[in-house]
Amino acid sequence: MPPKKGVKRKAVKRKKKAPPTGLERATLCAHAAIEKKAEEPIILDMTKISDVADYFVICHGVGTRHVKAIAENIMEKLHKAGCRIIGEEGLMDARWVLLDYGDVMAHIFDEPFRNFYNLERLWIHAEEVEISEG
Repeated sequence: MPPKKGVKRKAVKRKKKAPPTGLERATLCAHAAIEKKAEEPIILDMTKISDVADYFVICHGVGTRHVKAIAENIMEKLHKAGCRIIGEEGLMDARWVLLDYGDVMAHIFDEPFRNFYNLERLWIHAEEVEISEG
């Protein structure tokens, strides 16, 4: 039934959900990757050793289609959580996809590229964060 003329409707205030923290965003990335069967996902805490990002999420897929599926799932899940992507590189070739969420960077590799670039060794002093269940 439409409101009567001259009757004001009360505005309903909806509480906005706070955006996820950096660690929550990194965990969302890891869970989205795991959902698509990503291999060896890890979260590195970069806060003490780098200004580039607070967290790196690193994983790999078996082949370029798998890498692309993992990256697209991460983008979809973080978009639904209200996270805005700052940049994305490598999705077309899907050998090394980089998703930049500001304080979180997700690196999704094709397995040979992960072995070659070995970011875990490059950032050996970063603490590995346990990926919580969820």
